[in-house]
Amino acid sequence: MSLTQRLGIELPILQAPMAGVQGSALAVAVSEGGGLGALPCAMLSPKVMSDELERIRAQTSRPLNVNFFCHLPVEPDPASDARWHQALAPYYEEMGLDIDSVPAGPGRRPFDDQACNVLETFRPEVVSFHFGLPSPVLLERVKAWGATVLSSATTVEEALWLEANGADAVIVQGLEAGGHRGMFLTEDLTTQVGTLALLPQVKAAVTVPVIAAGGIADARGVAAALALGADAVQVGTAFLCCPEATTSSLHRQALQSDAARHTALTNLYSGRPARGIVTRLMRELGPISPLAPAFPLATSAIGPLRSAAEALGSGDFSPLWAGQNASGCREVPAAELLQELASEIS
Repeated sequence: MSLTQRLGIELPILQAPMAGVQGSALAVAVSEGGGLGALPCAMLSPKVMSDELERIRAQTSRPLNVNFFCHLPVEPDPASDARWHQALAPYYEEMGLDIDSVPAGPGRRPFDDQACNVLETFRPEVVSFHFGLPSPVLLERVKAWGATVLSSATTVEEALWLEANGADAVIVQGLEAGGHRGMFLTEDLTTQVGTLALLPQVKAAVTVPVIAAGGIADARGVAAALALGADAVQVGTAFLCCPEATTSSLHRQALQSDAARHTALTNLYSGRPARGIVTRLMRELGPISPLAPAFPLATSAIGPLRSAAEALGSGDFSPLWAGQNASGCREVPAAELLQELASEIS
């Protein structure tokens, strides 16, 4: 059985789950268009997650991917927070904000019993994870209703680990990919390689299906990844300017400008490496800084700066997530973009 048959989709194209820039609308549009739509849940409360899943089920009966992070929660470190606040203090002063009133809160939830309880009501066909896999107990609950489990690998070693620990297919996340790196066995950025280099190595190493992600923005990229042995592809950045996405106007403008040609990995916005368009904050503090608190604790101090700057029309402090190839970003309906991406599949 091919991966598309197993997933119950017509086209071997998955929409990357993109927390903060999409909700149920994009997931529905892609699934209805014949691909696999995705709902990112790392930033959703159980109630909001349930509401979004209800919206999706009311609009489509086609397969859906629900995505979660699997990071280990960390305790706040007062010394680390103090160093981070000191680094951000000049920006707070510039924006007329009080650095001593930074809100608390992790910003992103790992997959847990509460999330699994919500999922069991809806029984999504696909559940995917970033930063490894959940505990064996939670993974067994997910598989109990027949869900196909996917997770991201950024090295051959991670792909082998995922296969050995219960992933039904591996998403090969090349260095070109936008958003958070899925790396979980190492923090060494020198291990991260491009999609075209990583894909055939993972394909040769594992027996489960392999999904290529990173730098795939048009029909030629889709065809090339499939020719290299991918069973399917995952596309994210190209969908960011679709009307169904919730991408901000500032972010959309940046994606369709020359600025999108310059992206970098940064840990400033969350505490973990993630690829985005280079901003003032990244140029002046990093983009990779030892001052950023552990994931996801860096987020809370950035939030007020981002809100204040965006109110003035500036993206200086905004996480403008994007892959290295934003050439496919256009304001066209997601279903139309999906058909364009599939147009050179033989």
